Amino acid sequence: QVQLVESGGGLVQAGGSLRLSCAPSVRTFSNYNMAWFRQAPGKEREFVASISRSSTFTQYADSVKGRFTISRNNANNTVQLQMNSLKPEDTAVYYCAASIRIISDRTSDYAYWGQGTQVTVSS
Repeated sequence: QVQLVESGGGLVQAGGSLRLSCAPSVRTFSNYNMAWFRQAPGKEREFVASISRSSTFTQYADSVKGRFTISRNNANNTVQLQMNSLKPEDTAVYYCAASIRIISDRTSDYAYWGQGTQVTVSS
């Protein structure tokens, strides 16, 4: 059984920072490519960042490049998203996702999803 649980969301003023964490309950965490997606009210779920199995590759949406950093620790089965210089447009529910196959920026390539954590950035 694969379960992903996100935490770390909350309220923050524009320009502030938040650190999201994802705790995947998988037998072999290092086998999974991991990613963060987000979904704002009335919008489609969109790609934020991804990280490969051994952290040798990372990818970011243009909207968050230079502000967000994805990382993982295969020893303790965690994925993190450090979000700096937050903007009101970053407000969304953030989801952790896992893929046993490829790493991509497409929601359909990720079979496992967390329940999401709310991030609200005030102007």
